[in-house]
Amino acid sequence: MSAAELAGHDLDEAAVAARIGVMLEELAALTEPGPGVTRLAYTPTERRAHDLVASWLREAGLTVSVDAAGNTIAELAGTEPGLPAIGTGSHLDSVRSGGRFDGIAGVVAAVEVVRALADSGTPLRHPVRVVAFAAEEGARFGQSCIGSKAVAGLLDEEQVAGLRDADGISLADAMISVGLAPSRLREARWQPEDWAAFLELHVEQGAILGEQGLPIGIVDLVSGSTRLLIECRGRATHSGSTPMAGRADALAAAAEIILDAEAIAHDPRHHGTRCTVGRLEVLPGSTTTIPGLTRLTLDVRDVDSDRQRDTATELARRAQVACDRRGVGVSFTLIGDASPVVLPVWVRQAVSEACAETGARYRVMSSGASHDCQMVNHVVPAGLLFVPSRGGLSHVPEEWTSTTDLAYGAGVLLGALRRIDRTLSSLADVAGDSEAATP
Repeated sequence: MSAAELAGHDLDEAAVAARIGVMLEELAALTEPGPGVTRLAYTPTERRAHDLVASWLREAGLTVSVDAAGNTIAELAGTEPGLPAIGTGSHLDSVRSGGRFDGIAGVVAAVEVVRALADSGTPLRHPVRVVAFAAEEGARFGQSCIGSKAVAGLLDEEQVAGLRDADGISLADAMISVGLAPSRLREARWQPEDWAAFLELHVEQGAILGEQGLPIGIVDLVSGSTRLLIECRGRATHSGSTPMAGRADALAAAAEIILDAEAIAHDPRHHGTRCTVGRLEVLPGSTTTIPGLTRLTLDVRDVDSDRQRDTATELARRAQVACDRRGVGVSFTLIGDASPVVLPVWVRQAVSEACAETGARYRVMSSGASHDCQMVNHVVPAGLLFVPSRGGLSHVPEEWTSTTDLAYGAGVLLGALRRIDRTLSSLADVAGDSEAATP
């Protein structure tokens, strides 16, 4: 089944795949030097990517704006003024030395969808908004989904001032450096009455769809994440002159914490829990000096909200015990906490019906990674659909999704947006008829 058939013959699969390939290449060229793509949050490189996408959307006839959080929002008018918007999109930033598809796939697919709607002469009754979110990755500031948390009202000025990158630059200062005004962050918050639904397309970042030969995944549940910065303060002394019994080795304490995290995630009671230490800083960093200070980040993810927080608390307790035993001080800073989200059934149903109309094969699945739609769902009913990732690789230069799979996904996305538009319009018509019939 082609993307054109999925979209009601609005999309030509070969042409869509070719345009997507060009857009991916142009965005991948906007990177810092080094392997893969490095386009961190609130850097000039990220803003250039937003400017490029904005130019494509203006060419398609949409009106474009940038909010106080740095999110780019473009609107294609609907046929009935005053209706709330249906949104789609994803993010444009990356991790360090990442791939060219994570987030970006959902943005370029959204560009193709609105191009098709604008060119077809049959736009939806509801306006369609394309959103390119800023700062979804936690690679720079440790907290993910900053742009979408801002629109959901989940980010305040105190958090913006407190979050800092590895160079000590605050999130607020980083925003100011690229022309944004963190003092106006409240203006970025979405009002529920302005939005009807939001649907994000994303690469799977796993291997399930590829292994099962399926082109589409419909996500029912997005796991939550609790992130801690753990600092171990030992005593830096000479490695040759300090007896083993007299040491306060901050790195040995950190190693015990890391292994505890791995062990608790393998425990049968925590089936589905994922614990990761993704960053470790060791000071003073000399071969002949016992480490006196370590900083590590702990990311606890789970589909069970209580178990997620209980696991983080248990690991902090174990870390305290291990450090006390070693004569090492320890402190904990919460740098991010997001609950698991069950996505609305009726939005998922719209995607499945768009697939069923043309026989597109799919499976329902959960997401272990966080996504912007997870935050948006606090304001507007949101959905998430996956397209395959080759080998399940993500956050690495080898990350890959074929343009054919992306074109297919764009067709499903367009079909789902149409289905959402029809569903909402039918409900509105029924409500209007009921009001008219009331004496």
